[in-house]
Amino acid sequence: MQGICLKLFVSESRLHNSMLLYEWLLEQAKIMGILGGTAFRAIAGFGRSGRLHEDAFFELAGELPVEIEFMVSEEQSERLLELLKSENLRLFYAKLPAEYGVSA
Repeated sequence: MQGICLKLFVSESRLHNSMLLYEWLLEQAKIMGILGGTAFRAIAGFGRSGRLHEDAFFELAGELPVEIEFMVSEEQSERLLELLKSENLRLFYAKLPAEYGVSA
């Protein structure tokens, strides 16, 4: 199938509607009929602030980036991005053309 790989990036401790944002995004995608999504916790990363966050013993928990990834149709990706807009969520995302399927 041809579609979109939609990647969203959030801080692991960021909340929305009293839920971890990455969990909220996965739940909303499920409600929308998206067949799957995955959240990946980074071992290190930096964003617009330029501050490096690393998975280290002394660092406070909750500051690492989480990538939430969906393989979706163009229409599903637009619906999900519209949901973010309606919820006043300002998130960095990447939208890439993808071919996906299930191996035989």
